[in-house]
Amino acid sequence: MTDERESGWTLDPKYDANGLVTAVITDEADGTVLMVGHMNAEALAKSMENQCVTFFSRSRQRLWQKGESSGNVLHIVEMRIDCDQDAIWIIARPQGPTCHTGARSCFYRKVTDGGLEPV
Repeated sequence: MTDERESGWTLDPKYDANGLVTAVITDEADGTVLMVGHMNAEALAKSMENQCVTFFSRSRQRLWQKGESSGNVLHIVEMRIDCDQDAIWIIARPQGPTCHTGARSCFYRKVTDGGLEPV
């Protein structure tokens, strides 16, 4: 049996105990996973308002718009929410590299039997 959150058409995110939902960001061009972050209600509202990804930084305990210092903004093309509304998928158009290391994606290494290798 599903409830209104799972079957209805009202945005009603199911935030965790810290008031956050996970956000997965992919590139509109080819579907590459660019990064994963967290959003509170304010970050989600700002993202929807300005169509640029805004996160809640757990380490800094504040909102931050992706690219606020680097200029590498993530422009929102589409937002989706999963069935129980506890995770958000954002399809974005990146303006420059996404990772703070300068890599296109934060997922630039693959795990192997020998450790890590570049993708």
